[in-house]
Amino acid sequence: MSFSDLDLSKVIDLIGKERGVKKEIVIAAIEQSFIVTARKKYGIQGEFEAKYSEDDGDIEIFQYKTVVESVKDPIIEINMEDAKGLDEEAEMGDQLGMKLEDVTFSRVDIQTAKQIIFQKVRDAERDILFSEFKHREGEVITGIARRFERGNVMVDLGKAEAILPRREIIYGESFKPGDRIQAYLSEVVMTNRGPEIRLTRTSPLFLMKLFETEVPEIADGTIEVMAAAREPGHRAKIAVFTSDREIDPVGACVGLKGSRVQTIVNELQGEKIDIVRWSEDLTTFTRSALAPADIQSISLNGGEKIIDVIVEDDQLALAIGRRGQNVRLAAMLTGWKVNIVSKNKLQEKIKTSVESFITLEGINEAVAQMLVQNGVMNAIDLSASSAEEISRILGTDEARAQEYIDLGASAIEKGLVDIVGEDEEEEEIVSASAIPGRHSFIRGNDEGGLGEKDNSDKFSDAERRLREELAAFKLK
Repeated sequence: MSFSDLDLSKVIDLIGKERGVKKEIVIAAIEQSFIVTARKKYGIQGEFEAKYSEDDGDIEIFQYKTVVESVKDPIIEINMEDAKGLDEEAEMGDQLGMKLEDVTFSRVDIQTAKQIIFQKVRDAERDILFSEFKHREGEVITGIARRFERGNVMVDLGKAEAILPRREIIYGESFKPGDRIQAYLSEVVMTNRGPEIRLTRTSPLFLMKLFETEVPEIADGTIEVMAAAREPGHRAKIAVFTSDREIDPVGACVGLKGSRVQTIVNELQGEKIDIVRWSEDLTTFTRSALAPADIQSISLNGGEKIIDVIVEDDQLALAIGRRGQNVRLAAMLTGWKVNIVSKNKLQEKIKTSVESFITLEGINEAVAQMLVQNGVMNAIDLSASSAEEISRILGTDEARAQEYIDLGASAIEKGLVDIVGEDEEEEEIVSASAIPGRHSFIRGNDEGGLGEKDNSDKFSDAERRLREELAAFKLK
């Protein structure tokens, strides 16, 4: 069977149209397939070159041999006399390419060539799909739900199929085949089965992209989304900023009679959205993040990234929010741990701590007040402190400070003070505490949140290795 029996010109045109693969790629695949087939037929250690001729739609195969004085392996070597017959200028060590004439292959050989061709074309298709969707990471994309696999929704995007994992579906929402799905394209990775396109509807970046679509001022950069936090399906907060004093960033995002934000709420299955004004000043921003609660005072612990918020009793429920949502979202929005403290409980705790210290012989009210104001709340805290620390707090020498520490330790040993568990003690003063969760985005923060990805390198190392494996087809 000859190459012409394959009608390669028709094969090339057909594959190019049906698969969307460039003609050059198909030709390269065909040439490589026949090199593999020629090696199988004429000797695996031989050197061959295949060239497709567009004029007659056939393949020409050249076998290369090295000119030597004495031939030991006729598959890869040729003697000088025979070499001169082919090329009068041939010299020792030259490589001569000889066209193989009247080449015929068995049906098995031709079938092998076809398999290699279609394997290469499939690899090219994978690369095309990967490249097409890789640069679309970070976009909102629309598709049709087709089927379900282990709770995951397989979404038809036209040219490709994407996966919407169960954990990335908003709580309470369900889809059926044929439903239109809008989602955020979070990642495209190359797998053994080809590109895997991953979608999400729970990411704060999806929320931000929806605002970018609905609010022209965000799309053109006049307003920036500085932070976003979500408890998908329940409640979200988004912080916006603009340097244009003529524009109200919050009002622009809400829209006339709430039209803009309502469209987003409908897309997110009724998820309530709070839009707050971002500020460089963390204290001011924290007040906005905890809205609608009225905050009494805020203190910051920069070393441990903790915000202590004091509120009146009647504002406690608002600051914490239903099931703690408000304080959790505020923590995600700021990126700091947030403690909500009742003012009355704090005052009671301070009063109790001062009175407890005064009962210890040698500690007067002035010393007790200074200790409590600096976070030394009981004899346990005092005994665990260093002389240097107590000396700094009280403004005395370390010898005197050590005497106070010994007083605290002695009171514990004699059972003069109650040893309260840490959790129980915190419960007396802290009404709610929250740390940043995974469903948050803070602009410029690469730690802990779902920050923006750097797509400057088209393929990761793992992806590149897989592509090389796919390209290095080996005939077994």
